[in-house]
Amino acid sequence: MTRLDHTAYLDHIRAESARFVSVLEGCAPDARVPSCPDWDAADLLWHLTEVQHFWEHVVRLRPAAPEDYTEPARPATYDGLLDAFRSTHTAFVDALGSADPADAAWFWSGRPEHQHVSHLARRQAHEALIHRLDAELAAGRVTALPPALAADGIDEILDVMYGGLPPWGRFEPREQYAEFRATDTGTSVWVQVGTFSGTAPDGVERSGEPDQHVVAEPGVAADLVVTGTAGDLDAWLWHRGDDDLVTITGDAGVRAHVGAVLGQAID
Repeated sequence: MTRLDHTAYLDHIRAESARFVSVLEGCAPDARVPSCPDWDAADLLWHLTEVQHFWEHVVRLRPAAPEDYTEPARPATYDGLLDAFRSTHTAFVDALGSADPADAAWFWSGRPEHQHVSHLARRQAHEALIHRLDAELAAGRVTALPPALAADGIDEILDVMYGGLPPWGRFEPREQYAEFRATDTGTSVWVQVGTFSGTAPDGVERSGEPDQHVVAEPGVAADLVVTGTAGDLDAWLWHRGDDDLVTITGDAGVRAHVGAVLGQAID
């Protein structure tokens, strides 16, 4: 089990956010972010500000859904963006730190196990981590990801970011499995591959699309194994690194299937 405790997630939010803003303080505002080609450093800075502003609102007004949320106005200068991030971050961690992690809180997935403050802290620890990496890529000075958080991030991205199943859809599993194995932490996350089908609320019919879901270790050999350090695997899954970060072995068909799932864009 990779899950950290609530206090650890709060500590990582603080540490990764501090590294994020420290890197961007010394970065040209128009420096391109190679992992997010449409953004420059100023856009990246504003993005995480908006994210933490929104989730501070969610935590503060828990358990209500954020129907009355008003987006903040973007400052006109880079110094203004830096100041806005600092003040927003302080309000966000204060709200998280003063909340009971078991308190009910809205989350977009709709899954009951995600509707509480502790899950929001987990999600935002990984949000801060990956955007810290984006900032470092923009500045050209990348540092290692914390192994324990990155190992948890492998599970989080596969289960939360890629693992959604809307109520109108269905997952049809196949008896094929992929293992994502972190060499430095001795942890693995397993997924079962299959297909997704269903009729969306707008009437669009989707049938037989490649899909996968996190499962407990199935007790059989994996059809596909993706191996690397926890940090490299997490970065690779977030499209923050090429295939040379990891070693991939196994069935070519399963590799193509998993590649189709992971090829979807996430921010």
